[in-house]
Amino acid sequence: MTKSQYHIAVLPGDGIGAEVMQATQEVLQAVQARTGIRLVLDYQKAGAQHYLDSGVALPESTLKVCDAADAILFGAMGLPHVRGADGTEIIPQLDLRFHFDLYAGVRPIRTFKGLPTPLSSPKASEIDLVLVRESTEGLFYARGRGETREDGVYDTMQITHKGTKRICEFAFKLAERRAAQRGRAGRVTNVDKANVFASMALWRSIFESTAQNHPEVKTDSAYVDAMALNLVMKPWTYDVLVTENMFGDILSDLIAALVGGMGMAPSGDIGDKHALFQPAHGTAPDIAGQGKANPTAMVLSAAMMLEWLADRTGDTRLQDAATLIDAAVQEVFAAGSVRPFEVGGQDGTVAVTRAIVQTLSKA
Repeated sequence: MTKSQYHIAVLPGDGIGAEVMQATQEVLQAVQARTGIRLVLDYQKAGAQHYLDSGVALPESTLKVCDAADAILFGAMGLPHVRGADGTEIIPQLDLRFHFDLYAGVRPIRTFKGLPTPLSSPKASEIDLVLVRESTEGLFYARGRGETREDGVYDTMQITHKGTKRICEFAFKLAERRAAQRGRAGRVTNVDKANVFASMALWRSIFESTAQNHPEVKTDSAYVDAMALNLVMKPWTYDVLVTENMFGDILSDLIAALVGGMGMAPSGDIGDKHALFQPAHGTAPDIAGQGKANPTAMVLSAAMMLEWLADRTGDTRLQDAATLIDAAVQEVFAAGSVRPFEVGGQDGTVAVTRAIVQTLSKA
């Protein structure tokens, strides 16, 4: 249902999270002026630094705001030196995923005209795929549940019928949507390790049974090690990938590298009722405060948020805003007016943001 304004819970977090969030706020202000939508950005505290300051990484008050919000916009959280009693990092984004059952980790990746890629093949310009990661089960299920024994620690991977079925359905519906947009058949590639683990054999059987309900979508399967190779050798051949939590965590970084780095990689963590949108990168404490952070992933994550809200509400202005942001980013890089540090350029957060805002304003 169309609303007069949309309440967005904003969690900038740690490191460069606050820097790229400020950049994204400027972009959102520009697109609101163009489309007439109104976004109320409600900033909340959470993260590793907040844990150091207060003893709480994710306050209950922040959770309540996120629960009531139309969507959650998230910067980055975690600092390498801030760890819990078990030795693992303080990373509230995982708590948010489990609390709100954000089971679909959506990681779209594509190349941008005007920016270099590590791959020499001219076909690298055709990279346009989405990795769909199951985000509430798999090996990450063991977080906080590891069994400590005398001889070591045992972490258990969980694969359920329900969890696997719903992520496979999500992937097929996404492939159908992309097919309609592109005017060609969609394809879903299942990534597992079904030759070794019984849990992965179950995963594959559920994927194959789900595929029968989507006969217009092409399908295939690959073991995760072979997929790692193929994503370097021929990533332009893939459309939608669906995989387990840990495999998706690793492969999402790999595919980001193929298009220039983590600063080019947006993402969304989506559930049936709530959704959180964040850049796929971390807090990058080594460059925090230096103005070098590439805000593109955060800006494109905000565009994903607007598109998701448009689907839920039917408010076409939100889709217009998402399209305008995406087009502005593409135009800026295609024109060669800016090039982020991570892809060999000399332009930092302010320069990239200014270019996107100026393009939006004159579009």
